[in-house]
Amino acid sequence: MNFRQSILILIFLLMAPSAYSSTVVNNDSLSDESDGKNWLGFGKTYSEKRFSPLTEVNSDNVGRLGLQWVLDLPTDRSLLSTPLVVDGVMFFTGSYSHTRAVNAKTGEVIWTFDPKVREIAGERLRIYWDSSRGLAIWEDRVIIATVDGRLISLDAATGTKQWEVNTIPEGKAYYISGAPKVFDGKVIVGNGGTEQEAARGYVVAYDIATGKEAWKFYVVPGNPADGFENEAMEMAAKTWTGDWWTFGGGGNVWHGITYDPEFDQVIIGTGNGSPWNQKIRSPGGGDNLFLCSLIAIDSKTGNYKWHYQTVPGETWDYNSNMDIVLADLEIGGEPRKVLLHAPKNGFFYVIDRHDGELLSAEKIGKVTWASHIDMKTGRPVEIEGSRYEDGRELIWPSVFGVHSWHAMSFNPLTGLAYIPTIEMPSLFTDEGVDLKGWRSPKFNLDAGVAFGVEDVPPDYGTGALLAWDPVAKKKVWERALPNNWNPGTMTTAGDLVFQGTASGDFIAYHAKTGKDLWKRNLGSGISAPPVTYTIDGKQHISLLVGWGGGGLNLGTLAGQHGWAYKIHPRRLFTFALDADLPIPKSPDPFFPKPVDVPDLEIDTTLAKAGASQYAQTCLWCHGPAAVSGGMGPDLRAAPTTRDYTIFKNEVVNGRQSLGMPYFPRYSETQIQELFHYIRQEARKAVNDGT
Repeated sequence: MNFRQSILILIFLLMAPSAYSSTVVNNDSLSDESDGKNWLGFGKTYSEKRFSPLTEVNSDNVGRLGLQWVLDLPTDRSLLSTPLVVDGVMFFTGSYSHTRAVNAKTGEVIWTFDPKVREIAGERLRIYWDSSRGLAIWEDRVIIATVDGRLISLDAATGTKQWEVNTIPEGKAYYISGAPKVFDGKVIVGNGGTEQEAARGYVVAYDIATGKEAWKFYVVPGNPADGFENEAMEMAAKTWTGDWWTFGGGGNVWHGITYDPEFDQVIIGTGNGSPWNQKIRSPGGGDNLFLCSLIAIDSKTGNYKWHYQTVPGETWDYNSNMDIVLADLEIGGEPRKVLLHAPKNGFFYVIDRHDGELLSAEKIGKVTWASHIDMKTGRPVEIEGSRYEDGRELIWPSVFGVHSWHAMSFNPLTGLAYIPTIEMPSLFTDEGVDLKGWRSPKFNLDAGVAFGVEDVPPDYGTGALLAWDPVAKKKVWERALPNNWNPGTMTTAGDLVFQGTASGDFIAYHAKTGKDLWKRNLGSGISAPPVTYTIDGKQHISLLVGWGGGGLNLGTLAGQHGWAYKIHPRRLFTFALDADLPIPKSPDPFFPKPVDVPDLEIDTTLAKAGASQYAQTCLWCHGPAAVSGGMGPDLRAAPTTRDYTIFKNEVVNGRQSLGMPYFPRYSETQIQELFHYIRQEARKAVNDGT
């Protein structure tokens, strides 16, 4: 900590009795929909609506919005976080869960906390990006979940660590990319990892004061021979076949957790199967509870209350980890307390949150795996052949879903949900996969289906912002967005919807009509959702800008915008009416040029084997066919891939400080396979002129 930071913390502490402590973040304040001064939770309040009652900035005057201040974040890469604001102090996580407190009026940093993820993670660096979607605040504590699986409590005034607990079993290839959620003196967190491990999903609630475990809820049943943790797991086991527990089962809750104070329950959205392919993990079929489900859990005891399954027997990675938004709607002439949910599978659900009764389910995009949802049974009516029974099928939506984790918002004044959508198919194939002999990976990527070998062209998918009426069950308006990985939304009582785009634009739309009212290009692809709050009674709007997240492993589809690795600045922007600070300049879009090594004789046998090896270990960051979408360097152009000796050293020893993991157990042959595959792809690109 330097002298300037020490002075800022001192000022912050002196201000605390009159400023910071005037708002206590607890059940009452997190339930207060009328508070526009602060943004206290991931979705602003417990309802997760991402709706602000502020009207100073509105559809009539939003054209006067200008830049108030900007904070450069040169050490960051992916910026996905939702900042939280408490009485003029902003808290947010950046790359590798690096956490900052900032004066929201001036942009000055008050304190920083580095959880040293790259130093501590070890092999876990292989299985996640540097992403963190946010943090939580309870009373005088800031709670962060690190991508390597730790939960940490920090003093909100100073950033000093109070306690730390590891939420992931030792040696397991799990990670945390989602934001922890707080309620009633507890903090709850899940994890990801179904593609890299024999994973069994769960959520854990901890006491915020001590970090001690309060309760734990598993998503899928374990080995019956070991007994079941509760009746819910015993019930779920009847819907599985084969030796599913040897593959973990899956269901990891990596996002999608909502506390519902009116029913004193936590509602979790659960993940896909481990592996994706049901033919492997549950060969006799079955619903495979509680994969791809919404589950209500008693918040005090951790006991099961009810569930609704969106994709029985899932086999497409159609998880339900997306937003769970609470609302009061009039359905069929009666007031209902409902949840709104748009999971990957392409349907928009309205569900009674008292008992899980399905009230409606309609398609919001192209869907070819199911024709509709049977309202009598609540089950999807699958289209014949969609389970790639013959080994190969092109299915809509893709594994990224019609709606992924990018936050939707709901405006109770317009009655509309605003959803970032993706229109794109996936080719599901298990041709060449040994369905009987397949075994779960360990710190490698393998889902029991073949993928990741071919580049994804720039016109393969499209993006849109959809305004959906959950009562009328129809689209009200839709605006085309750049292809295809666009961030979450925020809506206000000023008849506005705010959203960034993959092309770097920050846009304000009219909430009722979808008309563009204001736009600024911020010099880099945007992956985070905005927030709004007041300082001295004046409305501000803030947004983190830093291209990142899982969609960047889509090769040319993601890379077409030119947000190449380490080229463009990462920043935190804050806007207000009549502010006039110029938008700082950013380099033009950059497209790495593949480089051939003409005198190298490429061994095609090694390269062919390297393609599979690459898909399991390198694709996660560097993109399919070695085409980077911006998450990591484009290996076809990187100097470290042109000489075998240098390349081998990079693979074996890694560069932890840059987030490059090490692979010390790779054999000489494996490294040669990777090297020849990357050189082959570079030569192809050079010869094709791409």
